[in-house]
Amino acid sequence: MPLRIPDKLPAIDILKKENIFVMDSSRAHTQDIRPLHIVILNLMPLKITTETDLIRLLSNTPLQMDITFMKLKSHTPKNTPIEHMMAFYKDFDVLKDKKFDGMIITGAPVENYAFEEVTYWEEVTKIFAWARNHVTSTLYICWAAQAGLYYHYGIPKYPLPKKMFGVFKQHTLMPLLPIFRGFDDFFYMPQSRHTEIRKQDIEATSGLQLIAESAESGVSIVMARGGREFFITGHLEYSPDTLDKEYRRDIGKRDDVEMPVNYYADDNPDNPPLVRWRAHANLLFSNWINYYVYQETPYDINKIE
Repeated sequence: MPLRIPDKLPAIDILKKENIFVMDSSRAHTQDIRPLHIVILNLMPLKITTETDLIRLLSNTPLQMDITFMKLKSHTPKNTPIEHMMAFYKDFDVLKDKKFDGMIITGAPVENYAFEEVTYWEEVTKIFAWARNHVTSTLYICWAAQAGLYYHYGIPKYPLPKKMFGVFKQHTLMPLLPIFRGFDDFFYMPQSRHTEIRKQDIEATSGLQLIAESAESGVSIVMARGGREFFITGHLEYSPDTLDKEYRRDIGKRDDVEMPVNYYADDNPDNPPLVRWRAHANLLFSNWINYYVYQETPYDINKIE
């Protein structure tokens, strides 16, 4: 898919080496096509890595998309050069009068804090509320999924006795939904979190549908408002080596670090990871774009409500 992304974004060169077609803004403006407008609120510490992971998945349909990266005014990232943020990201205040066909809100390394203790909680909840009538469909990922469910529906999170870390088998509970078109009976999803949301809270809350779960890792995907909101507890967007990098970063520095389960060949960290989630990750993002964004959004983007 021809993705319209900012000129000179580092992801362009990375993805071209993978034979993934992306189009910078200069070339895209020569095409007379109404692109889908997708905004990404990237709360992950390694911004460039997350940008590349998400663009890789969004590139898997024939639809043209115009990608905008949003940042918080109330938070300055420590692990991404300020020059990168200034060149490729826009504050919410700059974007709040615009409407978007789709939105992705990523995880964030703040899950051990109570939601209200997060320094940018006030701003991020303004964005959650704004998305309700400025975006056709929104994907909330990992911490954002927990935060969105808490803000919109009052769903609490609970600390886990140990980190949920590895790749876990997931089962679709509503396999006929368009989001699961082409899925097998089960799929795999990377998880990396210290807290959880619980099935009984989801099932007791009007307006929420639990649509995928795991016997090992619990709640997987929750849908609301007929697909205008999806809450995904894990990281289908992760690259093959992301959990490995996280494991090697933390081992010896924290006392709660265990090897990611179901991840390395023969459960041996000297072996490479077994990548078992990539096909379904591509399917899920393609289905979301096709059935919940493209086929639902009005041609006149200003009519989103």
